[in-house]
Amino acid sequence: MAGAKTGTGPLAGVRVVELAGIGPGPFAAMLLADLGADVVRVDRPGGGGLAIDPAYDVTNRNKRSVLVDLKSADGPARVLELAERADVLIEGFRPGVAERLGVGPEDCLARNPKLVYGRMTGWGQDGPLAHTAGHDIAYIAVTGALGMIGNPDEPPAVPANLVGDYAGGSLYLVVGVLAALQHARTPGGTGQVVDAAIVDGTAHLTAMIHGMVAAGGWQDRRGANLLDGGCPFYGTYATSDGGYMAVGALEQQFYDTFVQLLGIADEAPARKDLARWGELRESVAARFRTRTRAEWTEVFEGTDACVAPVLSLGEAPHHPHLAARSTFTDFGGITQPAPAPRFSATPTAIASGPAQPGADTASVARDWDVPGLTGKGA
Repeated sequence: MAGAKTGTGPLAGVRVVELAGIGPGPFAAMLLADLGADVVRVDRPGGGGLAIDPAYDVTNRNKRSVLVDLKSADGPARVLELAERADVLIEGFRPGVAERLGVGPEDCLARNPKLVYGRMTGWGQDGPLAHTAGHDIAYIAVTGALGMIGNPDEPPAVPANLVGDYAGGSLYLVVGVLAALQHARTPGGTGQVVDAAIVDGTAHLTAMIHGMVAAGGWQDRRGANLLDGGCPFYGTYATSDGGYMAVGALEQQFYDTFVQLLGIADEAPARKDLARWGELRESVAARFRTRTRAEWTEVFEGTDACVAPVLSLGEAPHHPHLAARSTFTDFGGITQPAPAPRFSATPTAIASGPAQPGADTASVARDWDVPGLTGKGA
């Protein structure tokens, strides 16, 4: 499909329509845009969603925006014209809302049988809670993921909205959309609906843990296992200045290096003696409290002890390794994560900052040949 906007990533030439929403839908569309797709975000007049200045909404970078009032007489027609020219459409309404607005899968696929129609919800398109409101914390709660996180004698720790919205939601939507796009482009392939539910994706993320439970290698309670903080050589420890160090010395050879550099090799109880894990934890904790985070970072930097400082969001871009790889970048005055992953033949880049609502109406109308967007034709 021809168009003036071309990215350099592997999805260059792919057209995506994003019906404006909040959270996982916009993040998924940002990822597609980072990979080079021409993403057009359909914003509603008057805005909506979370109270964030659009100029700082990084999840709308590398996109273009048009304004369409889906409740107006000609609003649905404008979206259907875009869908007819698109490869992918993403929406995050509650089940049935897109249909009522006239831009549901049946209407869109009738205009474009090859369209991949991606649906992003928390509970999914069906089931007892499908029409119920919810947020990340509820979705990860019922899937068992939230219950695994935190200390055993405290309430579960809330991992921001990373596990549900973005890992279980956005990333699964993107995987589904790309798989469906591949199918649509094969001989005899067709478009289809991708039902990406955060509860499904988050449950899927726990696959390995379920296997370990079945094998008797994981206790179904918080803070009692190898990877949930129950293990004294896989967790976080306070330093003398109030900072923290993260320890992940699981394998024997890494553990040996860890206790040697920590300075407790001669006093640490055997790591395989689970009955003495509490004693081992205290030894590790006491030793970490004798120095600052910076001092311990210097001790472990570049070794195979699998120890790292716990950095804040503001500190992370300055970590030597992340700085060397340009894992973070500054664009438009905003420090933000660079596109990921990386490609040898089709490199990605941030080409534009957050799309401002309606700012690209004229260019999209021209590039996608939808003059009705500007009110100059149907």
